[in-house]
Amino acid sequence: MDEAGAQEMITPVLHPLGLWQETNRTNSAGFELMRIDDRRGASFALGGTAEEMFVDLVRKFQISYKDLPLNLYQFSSKFRDELRVRGGLLRVREFLMKDAYSFHTTEEDFKREYATMLDTYTRIFSELRLNTIIVESDNGYIGGEYCHEFIVESQTGESTFLTTEDGSYAAHEDVAVSITSPYESAETMLARTDVYGENTIGVQQLSAFLNIPVEKTTKTMLFETEKGEVIAAAIRGDLDINEAKLQLAVGCHSLQLASPDKVKDITGAEVGYAGVLNLPPSVRVFYDKSTKGRVNFEMGANKTHYHTINVNFGRDLPEPGQFYEFKLAKSGDLTSDGKKLIKRKGVEVGNIFQLGYHYSSLMNANFVDENGQELPYYMGCYGIGIGRTLATVVEIHHDDRGIIWPESIAPYQVHLIGLNLEDEEVKSQAEKVYQDLTEKNSEVLYDDRLDISAGEKFADADLIGIPYRLVVSKKTGDQVEVKKRSESESMMFSFSELLTLLD
Repeated sequence: MDEAGAQEMITPVLHPLGLWQETNRTNSAGFELMRIDDRRGASFALGGTAEEMFVDLVRKFQISYKDLPLNLYQFSSKFRDELRVRGGLLRVREFLMKDAYSFHTTEEDFKREYATMLDTYTRIFSELRLNTIIVESDNGYIGGEYCHEFIVESQTGESTFLTTEDGSYAAHEDVAVSITSPYESAETMLARTDVYGENTIGVQQLSAFLNIPVEKTTKTMLFETEKGEVIAAAIRGDLDINEAKLQLAVGCHSLQLASPDKVKDITGAEVGYAGVLNLPPSVRVFYDKSTKGRVNFEMGANKTHYHTINVNFGRDLPEPGQFYEFKLAKSGDLTSDGKKLIKRKGVEVGNIFQLGYHYSSLMNANFVDENGQELPYYMGCYGIGIGRTLATVVEIHHDDRGIIWPESIAPYQVHLIGLNLEDEEVKSQAEKVYQDLTEKNSEVLYDDRLDISAGEKFADADLIGIPYRLVVSKKTGDQVEVKKRSESESMMFSFSELLTLLD
């Protein structure tokens, strides 16, 4: 990060709650803030992320365009009252993060920094011996085209993404796009009719019952926004709704399925029979692109056990002013250039994304341009989860005996094992190796336990996974037995040869 021109600092763990209220993230952070009041009654949040803190800092300085771009980063503890806490280090309430925030005069200037951070993160994970896949991802309500996650493929991961065999396309399932073959027909419009079908809900069952292609069926789902607004989303029956894409289309902070009681209150029917026809004017309707071009299609009749067939745009429904893209892409779908998508799982170890003017505008954080005018900063954000990255390193680099640490982040460089330490000559030789290596600035973990067998010491060494295992014993004499954790064979070296090896 330093080589990339960023500057390290640190922000407090306790954030004045008023800063989060300025950006309305006390209600829309996406996770529950952990709050605390001091003895004077002042309210604070335990920092779950640090946009407000950095923007508050920067806005207190008189910064001109000549001082920009500016990239500030930190290593700090974060706290999130996560709903779904997992074991290990992947999703926890308290974690260490490397987060960075950049400030720019324009979007063009941000693009340059974004490219720099993408390269920097790629280098960081390469040094950690993590093969990351750069995946297009969701930027939530902030939107924008610049948002990528660095994912390490692993079945233990919580991120699902879709990619092509050649890796030319990779996107998180929340934003992945695939082509949908249009279902078009030259049929003549038929008379719209309500059909009774008791408990006929599933699209395959409905298709068979009505004797129509499943592509002619329509799923209509009702959702509520964080403001309590009800919206209806209509999509072709053989497809599923991607709620992240739908949320972006609606332009809200959050969406949740309407409760059965709310559905009945809006439609007059039980869940499973909702349609777009005759919905109250207060309900905004969003049509997926897959619904375009169909003739004589089906949808729920908003009456329990009834479905309406032979529905048509322009006659029964007004022609939508806009069709949206909120279909959930899935494995086997095709990209726009005809390549098949494959679903994979992995661990997100880092992400980079644009913040644009969102926080600077809400918090009135401005720089002075060349004309003396105050303008809001264009911002970017960049994060690496330290704990989950370490957990991923272990997940990728291990065998059935234990961890195999990459040398770049191993807690020690060498694991020195002393055997036959009851022999004073051997003990003296082992301690000399330890002292000499330490003086040469090698990081040494020295196992000098007397009551542990050689087999137990070797097993512990394999479990801990330090890159080099050194053994001093009666058998080694004035040499040292050296074995790399990643290899099966050991070799004998003199001390001078050992120093060359470890240099």
